[in-house]
Amino acid sequence: MGLPLEGIKILDLSMVLPGPFCTQLLADYGAEVIKVEDRSGDRGRWMQPFIKEQSARFYVVNRNKKSITLDLRKEASKDILRRLVADSDVLVHAYRPGMMEKLGLSYEDLKLVNERLIYCALSGYGATGPINKNAAHDINIVSLAGVADLTGTKDSIPALSAVQLGGVGGSLFAAIAILIALYKRKNTGRGQYCDISMMDALISLMAYTLADWSGWGTLPQRGAGLLTGGFACYQVYETSDNRYLSLGAVEDKFWKEFCQRINKHEYIPIQLEPAYQEEMINGIREVIKNKTQAEWIQYFADTDICLTPVLNLDEVSKHPQVLDREMVIKLPDFEDSGKDMILAGLPIKFSDTPGEFKPIFPKIGEHTNEILAHLGYSSEEIELFRKEKII
Repeated sequence: MGLPLEGIKILDLSMVLPGPFCTQLLADYGAEVIKVEDRSGDRGRWMQPFIKEQSARFYVVNRNKKSITLDLRKEASKDILRRLVADSDVLVHAYRPGMMEKLGLSYEDLKLVNERLIYCALSGYGATGPINKNAAHDINIVSLAGVADLTGTKDSIPALSAVQLGGVGGSLFAAIAILIALYKRKNTGRGQYCDISMMDALISLMAYTLADWSGWGTLPQRGAGLLTGGFACYQVYETSDNRYLSLGAVEDKFWKEFCQRINKHEYIPIQLEPAYQEEMINGIREVIKNKTQAEWIQYFADTDICLTPVLNLDEVSKHPQVLDREMVIKLPDFEDSGKDMILAGLPIKFSDTPGEFKPIFPKIGEHTNEILAHLGYSSEEIELFRKEKII
């Protein structure tokens, strides 16, 4: 039946993580993604760590794309982009608000070229607001969104996640926005402007945190909530071999069975009583410290109480569930580098139109000639563009 997004053409002007993650997701399900890079390339290509001459960070978010180089400061390059826009469904960029307007490549400019164009602008703070043009990295976004303040243990400083929550959250909302706009276009025949803020995305993802604030009537505190480390039934415990177990026994039946198995029957009726949480956490810590992680997993093997080991990435990659779902893919001796390239698999499984993992990664401007020829430029014109450093 083919891939679900076959026939959709996307121009990706973004760099590093957020935009490329979004367009890679769409490429995995059939969209043709043309990466529009500066002549020096996406700066994500040059960030440590490297596999041979190129960043491993580039490979994990840029598979199955084509690449064309354009110097968008030059009018001839803008003309080429406009031709690409006329032949495309979606444009994604992650420039600060105002940048594309200065270049004459705003949504208002480009919808005159293609009224069906879906124009997705992904930025730290969005197109409007008093700080919308400020520079931002993920650390700034998670801090301003209130996520960092609530991440960590009770007595720790604000902690950072191993997942770049602002960037990835923005990526996913951008992909959703594009799909919604494509669906709407089927009825109207017109594209639209999608304004995606990474900070907006993070705030919307804090649904349960906002519920806590609303329900309890007090500000949530770091490491103090039911789901953030303040309760014994939803907690991480250290084992005798300095490994960890995670317990998610929020439901009464899970908590009751857990307490019975560790001989802490007195904890059963006070599961959610705030005054007893510190006592219960300390008591369970003492018990869990008596066995290794493997011993505890074996001890609880016949139960189903939301108790799991805390795994490192190598263990994750070998876990039977991960192997079955093909969610960690290793490319051995990648590019003859002597290193394995480790990539995430496809996270969305369809019955009839599954996605396709294609470990194909574009070199800088690798498809420039092909794309320009498709747009109608002659070989002589393409050579002239190259000499004039337009491409």
